[in-house]
Amino acid sequence: MESFASLLSTGNLVELSATTATSFVLIAAAEIGDKSQLVCMTLASRHRPAPVMLGALAAFALLNTLAVVFGVAIANWLPPYVVGAIVAILFALFGVHALRAKDDADDEQVEEKSGQGIFFTTFILLTVAEFGDKTQLAVVALSSTQVPAAVWLGATAALAATSALGIVAGRTLLQRIPIVLLHRISGAFFLILALLAAWQAYAAYSAA
Repeated sequence: MESFASLLSTGNLVELSATTATSFVLIAAAEIGDKSQLVCMTLASRHRPAPVMLGALAAFALLNTLAVVFGVAIANWLPPYVVGAIVAILFALFGVHALRAKDDADDEQVEEKSGQGIFFTTFILLTVAEFGDKTQLAVVALSSTQVPAAVWLGATAALAATSALGIVAGRTLLQRIPIVLLHRISGAFFLILALLAAWQAYAAYSAA
């Protein structure tokens, strides 16, 4: 697996861009209507949007960094075919879960916690809500097989975009969008990636 620096030095921006775009689309589709977006909606309706957005960015940057580091560690510790098999299973589970999601699957009440400021309130809420969530596990899986920096960039940009959508557009716009359709698209995308990961695992096992 080529490093981020080697990709830049050789001018191979196609793979870098493709990985970033794939991570962005996958995470964005999975996060639309999810609890992190509800947190941003709730807090932004009561407070200034700027500190909410900054707190969300800080939380996502931290969570994605942890996920990428863990994904790289897994890739270094385990044989490629084992990593590919794990990624295929995870993506298949995420895909089935997304396909079975309903309109109100993630429509849960978000309780605002007290804190020194709205920045830290947002940071703590999102860190707790998203730690170990499907999107973080997806970042772990992607970074174990793709360029880690590109995965981090795409995933962080996607989470920032969905949070900004929640803050700016609010609940009224999302009510006009069939969230269940977005979940179906996300599920199909996960299943396609699961098949690709399974094929890569098989190829790696055959070559071992």
